[in-house]
Amino acid sequence: MTKHIYIYSPSSAVRDKQAVRRGVARLKALGHEVELDQSALASHMRFSGDDEARLAAIHRAAASGADVALITRGGYGLTRLLEGIQYKAVAKAIEGGMHFVGLSDFTAFQLAVMAKTGAVTWAGPALGEDFGVAGEPDDIMQACFEDLISGQGEGCGWQLPRAQAVSEPIELKGTLWGGNLAILAALTGTPWMPQVKGGILFLEDVHEHPYRVERMLTQLLYAGILGKQKAIVLGHFTNYKPVPHDKGYKLQTVIDWLRSKIDAPVITHLPFGHVATKVTLPVGRKVNLDVRGRDVFLLWGHRH
Repeated sequence: MTKHIYIYSPSSAVRDKQAVRRGVARLKALGHEVELDQSALASHMRFSGDDEARLAAIHRAAASGADVALITRGGYGLTRLLEGIQYKAVAKAIEGGMHFVGLSDFTAFQLAVMAKTGAVTWAGPALGEDFGVAGEPDDIMQACFEDLISGQGEGCGWQLPRAQAVSEPIELKGTLWGGNLAILAALTGTPWMPQVKGGILFLEDVHEHPYRVERMLTQLLYAGILGKQKAIVLGHFTNYKPVPHDKGYKLQTVIDWLRSKIDAPVITHLPFGHVATKVTLPVGRKVNLDVRGRDVFLLWGHRH
């Protein structure tokens, strides 16, 4: 089924233009109509155009009539734009059937849209790092993306390590929200941070040492955000280097600390983050979280 996919760059400048070209070619090979925004490959300092140019790209995406608006990459830049985004136009596009898809820095856009309009966006792949890889794109990533745009996606599932199997089943309902931890920490206390009570908060990050992850989680804890959630679901935290003076302090230390600070379950190994194998998740939608033994399911399909 052919879908119209609009590609744009709301954050950092594309450094690997060949990856974008490969990604466009792959989406076309899957049978989709791909439209590349006029400034998708632009560059202004570290950004893909100055602030006005990137705002214009977002608004062109919203006005494009596409089925999917997909970012080229994350990086940094969207938090600079939040006060200038035309949220009503974005919400109208979503109401008309458009799926805004991305991750990393794109979390700022997703949370702001959720805070201002309640509209649902999708945490998922970026064109360059996912569809534009030199080898073959990850099968699971691609299948989840195709499920989304074909309207067949109803949830995702994964397995916990044997040592983390739960003895009693967990069955929860709540609004799924979250994304990149650094962005959540940066938006805390701003008008663009959704006020979610009884939610299911998912988190991931990259290039952040575990002590920095803990520091950002501490901010969310002290701001009262973590204590209001029904569950915390952790994806991948990748590309950091331990140092000798950690002396045994590692990511699991942070997870154990977090579990000691909140009553809600902390579920790990969500296949999402700066990794090849990633699912596509609805940001702002009601979901069921079911955990039985080692099996975890996030469901948002026919059960709602």
